[in-house]
Amino acid sequence: MKTFAAIDVGSYEQTLKIFTMAKSYGIREVDCVSNRLDLGSSTYGTGKLGHEKLEELCGVLREFVSIMNGYRTEEYKAYGTSAIREISNKDLVLDQIAQRTGVQIEVLSNSEQRFLDYKSIASKGEGFAKIIEKGTLVVDIGGGSIQLSLFDKDKLSASCNLRLGVLRLQEKLKRINVRPSRYPELLEELLMAQLSVFRKMYLKDRTIENIIVVDDYISALIRRRLSSDQNAGYVDCASFFTFLDFVNGHTDEEIAGRYDLPEEKAPLLRIASAIVKQVAVLTEARLIWAPGVTLCDGIAYEYAEKHKLIPQTHDFEQDIITCARGISKRYMGSKRRAETLEKIALTIFDSMKKVHGMGSRERLLLRIATLLHDCGKYISMLSLAECSYAIIMATEIIGLSHKEREIVANVVKFNHMDFDYEMENEQGGAMDRDEYLTIAKLAAILRLANALDRSHKQRCKDIKAVLKEGQLVLTVSAVEDITLEKGLFDRRADFFEEVYNVRPVIRQRRAL
Repeated sequence: MKTFAAIDVGSYEQTLKIFTMAKSYGIREVDCVSNRLDLGSSTYGTGKLGHEKLEELCGVLREFVSIMNGYRTEEYKAYGTSAIREISNKDLVLDQIAQRTGVQIEVLSNSEQRFLDYKSIASKGEGFAKIIEKGTLVVDIGGGSIQLSLFDKDKLSASCNLRLGVLRLQEKLKRINVRPSRYPELLEELLMAQLSVFRKMYLKDRTIENIIVVDDYISALIRRRLSSDQNAGYVDCASFFTFLDFVNGHTDEEIAGRYDLPEEKAPLLRIASAIVKQVAVLTEARLIWAPGVTLCDGIAYEYAEKHKLIPQTHDFEQDIITCARGISKRYMGSKRRAETLEKIALTIFDSMKKVHGMGSRERLLLRIATLLHDCGKYISMLSLAECSYAIIMATEIIGLSHKEREIVANVVKFNHMDFDYEMENEQGGAMDRDEYLTIAKLAAILRLANALDRSHKQRCKDIKAVLKEGQLVLTVSAVEDITLEKGLFDRRADFFEEVYNVRPVIRQRRAL
């Protein structure tokens, strides 16, 4: 049995959860402690975390450490989300926190954070698996933004981030000098302006029956007051709209008294409710499910999954791949060619394991690069490399960190242009050595795979790769002439040899 702690340094609340884990029973929550400290209001507006807020946060974390010590926690993970992510001097702040409390906070990119939230829902097992059998939209509401993730036939097919978080919307409403009674009307206008774009891009010809809500504002209320004991967490949309009519027609004090919650939380509840309502109106969904999970549950699930303390119930890697395929389709990528490149590239990757030293995560990044290899042609055939890079960097791929997305973008970029030996990262600084080497290695493989289908006609069939005496022997079956592939192979083979010190060669086997 392991004792594990998960810490969520959120925009509005900071939460510590203690779990015990074992193969015999899985994950059990032992304790949960939350503290309300609004970090987002200041960081979203100024990009800074004030001295007083920092002192308060350190005090909270020291209390968390004391609780963890009381439970003799073996390991912990502490993650900061958007309020920490948007601090302009976050490295200095994180160092001060570590020095004063001993807590090492890792900052999640938005896609990493939402993927953990998604895993927390998946931890509900059969309830999650059943509801996503039909068209389902996950509405993950944070302080700075919301994430809309679309499930189609139990697969995560698309995900989109909108800067419509409750604290951010609250700040916008405060800047508008109108009476509070007009807030519902203005909220509707703010929300629909962006949600309508989401509908055009992702919901065409799709039927959404269910909405899953993940948040710190309304989920607990749905579970405690709006759903029946037999179906805890489930409420039909009509009943939810009735609840919202009450919220919009009463004061914060009356809402707090009616639903037994702190009065300062009522405005955020009002905004979160408006978001869910507009999504429900947009999709014409019939059912809302609030599983009552938090980021801490996702952190625990990932830890248990990594240490093989729970069985794998859902293929999360396939969800990432499905999202990448959706992005390729949006930018009119060639499905047939992407599948061909994926097959060739993975064959080469697997044959070179003893040489490249990369693992399953890099293999996943290579798969994504093959799927997005030609997305830039949607903008320009002449600037294919630069446009592909720009599209990938501007498109969130849920489950990938910002760093991983930059690796994929560069691999695709250098599939179409000469390798930049002095490349910098997106922020203009020197690139991390490991990241640089991963880009070079994966780009070399993708370029080689591209050379074997240069005609775009899939002439090379049944490709086998064998590492032998300093050469990578690529045996291909071909009925049609492959003069073009052979003629353009050497230049890409030169770069592959430079990266791996292994010379790729083609051996043609006449197909029957």
